[in-house]
Amino acid sequence: MTWIRQPAVRTGTAEAPAASLYECVIAHVRTTPLRHSFRHRTYLWCVDLDHLPVLPRPLRPLARFDARDHFTGDASSIRAGLDDHLAGRGIDLDGGRVTMLAHARVFGFVFNPLTVFWCHDPSGALVCVVAEVHNTYGQRHCYLLRPDGTDGAASEFQADKEFHVSPFFAVEGRYRMRLPLPGDRLRLAVHLEHEEGRAFTAVVRGRRRPATAAALLSAAVRRPWSTTAVWFGIRRHGIALLLRGLPVHPRPRSTPQEGTPS
Repeated sequence: MTWIRQPAVRTGTAEAPAASLYECVIAHVRTTPLRHSFRHRTYLWCVDLDHLPVLPRPLRPLARFDARDHFTGDASSIRAGLDDHLAGRGIDLDGGRVTMLAHARVFGFVFNPLTVFWCHDPSGALVCVVAEVHNTYGQRHCYLLRPDGTDGAASEFQADKEFHVSPFFAVEGRYRMRLPLPGDRLRLAVHLEHEEGRAFTAVVRGRRRPATAAALLSAAVRRPWSTTAVWFGIRRHGIALLLRGLPVHPRPRSTPQEGTPS
């Protein structure tokens, strides 16, 4: 049983998939000034913003998609928040499909280190990708990424770092991101590069499963409180780095945040 109001939506020549779950392994590797790495397992949702999954009432505590968790947090829906964000940057999708990869709220809590929105025009062509980054201080910031038109570049992007995420990195350097639209496999990578070389890499790898009641229950049983575990994991590894003597960069007094989660 799936919970999509419309299992598949055709937009021009592209077909939007029904909601999917990705069983994921997320790996972080820090290379400077000391090496530290970790891996953890979780699951992510991939959804069409105009056709969000509708869960049976008993399962609704396991997944909720809430507009207050994205952008300014005060829009009527996540799609409305995205459209307002893009309109402020001169972009109108004209109703084109948007695919979102994110954690859902689980028992009322969510933490999304990275939410990705693939934004298409009515013909199905990719217009842009929005990478929304959250830090553990309750702030968020969006990077607007545009394809440059060259072959294969629709999944590879660059952006200057503008937002304080880790207390162990200053707000400097440049991101290189590989963000292909998920299919049967999920393969994302984000690299932070400084003048002296690559400082940090985050990789997300996963396999698609249709979003059925059985799949969600299976994921929830194996990864209970999955999004809370992500938040605590980041804190735990931060303490480990402190104990290893890694210097801390103070959080900037002002930051170009897009909103503060409730």
